[in-house]
Amino acid sequence: MSTKNFRLGLVGKKLGMTTVFGPAGERYGVTVVEVAPNVILQKKTSETDGYNAIQVGYGQKRPKLINKPAAGHFAKAGLDSEHFPRHVKEIRVAAEDLEKFPVGGELNLGFFAAGEIVDVAGISKGKGFQGVIKRHHFSGFPATHGTHEYFRHSGSIGCRTDPGRVHKGKRMCGQMGSESKTIQNIKIVSVDTEKRLVLLHGAVPGATGDLVFIRGAMKKAAKAYQPTA
Repeated sequence: MSTKNFRLGLVGKKLGMTTVFGPAGERYGVTVVEVAPNVILQKKTSETDGYNAIQVGYGQKRPKLINKPAAGHFAKAGLDSEHFPRHVKEIRVAAEDLEKFPVGGELNLGFFAAGEIVDVAGISKGKGFQGVIKRHHFSGFPATHGTHEYFRHSGSIGCRTDPGRVHKGKRMCGQMGSESKTIQNIKIVSVDTEKRLVLLHGAVPGATGDLVFIRGAMKKAAKAYQPTA
C-alpha cells in the first residue's frame, strides 16, 4: 500500500538517532523509529460518529492496568487480555476506503517504502520554565555603557497609556517545549520490516522513547529531496 493513494499513517516509538551510509558512500543522519503493528480497533463512520476514521492501538499494556470499559472495547476487536494496546489513536480516512481496513486487522511497515516523503508528528521535548533568551532567542542587554543589573531581562512589555495593556501573544518567559510539532517532507532512508524499523533522514520531535506519528506528506516537494552528504 502506498502513501500516494492514502494519507494514512503509523504510530511508532522513537529509539534515537544514528548515522548510516548509502551505496555511494553518502552519509545520512537518521532517526530510528520502531513501528510495531498497529491493530485496528474500531471503524467510525459519518452516519454514527459524524466523521470517517479508523481507531488503531499501539504498544502493549498489562491487563491489570486496563479498566473494564477499555477491556470490553479491546475484546470487541478480537484482542485477548495479553495484547491490549497501551496507546490508542484515530486516523481519518475517506468513506470509500473504510472497507479496506477490517476491525482486528493490522497496519504494518509494508505501508511505507524507502525514498518516500512523509510528515512526522510528535510532542517536543519539555524544557520547563525558561526566560526570553532561551525561549525566544533574545539578544540580552549590553554589558557596559551604563547598563546596571540588567542582563537577561526582556525589556519593556507595555505601550504607556495607549493601549494601556500588554498585547496578547507578547513574547515573554514561560513554559517551553511539550508542544505538538509536525516536521514535513522527511525522506525515508530505509525500511527494515523484519526488525520493524524505519530510518528517517534528519531529526523528528520528541525524546527517546516518545511516540511519533508517520504519515504521507501533505506538501510534497516539487523535486525529490536530496540529503546533504
